[in-house]
Amino acid sequence: MKPLNDTELIFFCSQLSLTLRAGISVSEGISLMLEDAPDGEGRRLLEQTAHELEETGSLSGALEKTAAFPSYLCSMVEIGEQTGRLDNVMEALAAHYRREEALSRNLRSAVAYPLVMLGMMIAVMAVLLVRVMPVFRQVFEQLGAQMSGFPGAVMELSGALSRYSAVFLALAACAAAACVFFFFTVKGRGLALRFFQRSRLSRKLAEKLACSRFASAMHLSLSSGLDVDQSLEMAARLTELPQMQKKIQDIRSSIASGKETFTEAASRTRIFTGAYTRMLSAGARAGALDEVMRQISIQYDEEVEEQLDSLLSRLEPTLVAVLSVAVGLILLSVMLPLLGIMTNIGG
Repeated sequence: MKPLNDTELIFFCSQLSLTLRAGISVSEGISLMLEDAPDGEGRRLLEQTAHELEETGSLSGALEKTAAFPSYLCSMVEIGEQTGRLDNVMEALAAHYRREEALSRNLRSAVAYPLVMLGMMIAVMAVLLVRVMPVFRQVFEQLGAQMSGFPGAVMELSGALSRYSAVFLALAACAAAACVFFFFTVKGRGLALRFFQRSRLSRKLAEKLACSRFASAMHLSLSSGLDVDQSLEMAARLTELPQMQKKIQDIRSSIASGKETFTEAASRTRIFTGAYTRMLSAGARAGALDEVMRQISIQYDEEVEEQLDSLLSRLEPTLVAVLSVAVGLILLSVMLPLLGIMTNIGG
């Protein structure tokens, strides 16, 4: 089965949580979802889940055998079954994947918008150089004028684009294929994520995203009845940033050796910024660590969203200005010499 996306995971977890809270058993809940499911891959997935559930009696085992659900979700469902809090776990999982979907949507918007603007800029420039500039070249040739300097370079570029248009079209097709690969394939998204994490321009944003996911995973694990060490182990599965994984392992080692408490180790490793570390200490003293983790995750999400909005607000006028200047320079490079020639002819 094809792995489910965040939207599909949200729907599944939400529906199952509602049925469980209504006092309906897991198998009956899957059957109810199956009755309303249209024909297609989703229905086949529910049928396979119901069949595996009937044989094993374990929802986590049934979900794992379909290979369509993330291992993290399957592990959390297993914990929910063991603790008798499956309804709470499914509701928390729905909220978790809802935040994941919002983060992914914001990131896609932040990347897609500049790419679309850049594509429009390239298209406008190509039309000017391939379609408009040859007309001016013919006019200058008829007038017997020789172009030099920047106008001459623009004319030469126009001629090169016209002569090798097939090559440039092939390059454009390769660029479009690369965008599809990085945006719509699992391997491509993984490569793009690694580049995003290592790039100097996006490193701080990647760290905030990692902190948000870590806090969200800790909230989900702690609220499901796990202790701190087990919650750290579960959170490490969702963290893809190497620096964050190293900090989590450092915290676990310190707790296991008895040298530090969780909040002390978290403060020493600076897994969160100063303000959030103080929130963590206050939450631990009040016995509300899971709720504090939820608040930290939400605030990191808001910081990421604000940073992306700020980036886009600066990027939009910049791209428009670059496009305007580039088009203006191209047109002026031929219009001014043409006006000079016409003035001389008129004189």
